[in-house]
Amino acid sequence: MAEPGTVPKPDLTPAQALRGLDEKAGGPDVWRALGTARLIASAYHHGDPGSPVDPAGLGRILAAADERVGIGATLSVCVQLASCLPLLSTGGAAARELLAGALTGERLVALAATDDVAGSDLTALHTTLRGGPDGLEVTGAKQWVTNATTCAAFLVLARVRPGRHFTNFAWVLVPVHAPGVTVDAADTDLFEGSGTGHLRLDHVRLTREHLVGRMGRGLTSFAASIAVERLAGALWAVSLCRRVLIETKRRLEARPYGEHTLWHLDAVRQKYGECVVAVRQLDALARQLGDAVAARRDLAAGAVLKASAAMTVDRVLGHCAQLHGAEGFSRNGIQRLRSQAALFGIGGGVTEVVLAMAADSADAHLAALAPRAADNPAADTTPE
Repeated sequence: MAEPGTVPKPDLTPAQALRGLDEKAGGPDVWRALGTARLIASAYHHGDPGSPVDPAGLGRILAAADERVGIGATLSVCVQLASCLPLLSTGGAAARELLAGALTGERLVALAATDDVAGSDLTALHTTLRGGPDGLEVTGAKQWVTNATTCAAFLVLARVRPGRHFTNFAWVLVPVHAPGVTVDAADTDLFEGSGTGHLRLDHVRLTREHLVGRMGRGLTSFAASIAVERLAGALWAVSLCRRVLIETKRRLEARPYGEHTLWHLDAVRQKYGECVVAVRQLDALARQLGDAVAARRDLAAGAVLKASAAMTVDRVLGHCAQLHGAEGFSRNGIQRLRSQAALFGIGGGVTEVVLAMAADSADAHLAALAPRAADNPAADTTPE
């Protein structure tokens, strides 16, 4: 990997790199286009996934993907940028080799954290990682893994000893073609292009160089990556809502109603205005808290962003779906998009869980709302 400051500049903007794709493109197509244009590294400061994510660079990539391709393909890109590549940067030789291929767009990585237990209860997962003089052995199952059917390898979160303590887990890199690995596509057509599937690991043997990070540091590094993934989700949510609002306004202005159009109805514009305000609020929040999450992996800030993104997407797409009327139920209408966008309230932690986290951090959040000191107007008021 190039030293900081020596990474070649991207050849194109994200929008230019994805111009040749359409909504049927899959995650590998988008990833390859971004890698060919040297854009993947632009999501990070210094072009290095081991450094903090750059919210502006990440946001540009997600906005371009949302504009050109479907929800599934954008999801594929989002998870890799926010979680997979930063985690790979902490690994040994096997992880560094995969990271180099990922940065050029040639290889995809899948984050395999959730077992058959509730996704938010990672300390109860059953997948085990055992170490011995001959190497490592991983056994278990993972469900609803993005990029499962298209990746070169899985980043698997596994238990290294019994119990719920946060030091009982580690990450291991599992090549997709390793003996004992079985992948099945998920039974859904809502996320075409994401490669979502289920993973089974039957006594998969690996060398010790496949360990990613240190034994016992799995949940600690996951907490850092999930905070960034929640920031990425908020940035994506802003772009998604903006796109839907533009299309909805165009439809309202073109749909006749009496002597004018639907857009001229006060009730319609009021409902639409609610959506505009909600998206502006989410955008302002992402801008305010983005650096706290990117630089400090602020879990409290990440929880607020995740909850806000989920509630904003649900509100905006719900209102816009009503404004689309019966046309929204067409094969590719907004009601389908609304179903797909429900992932914002589930992936990365269900809304109820992150709202409880926000409540647990209430003192810090409320302190951040206090007036700034007169002698230090530029003080950072983001919660620690």
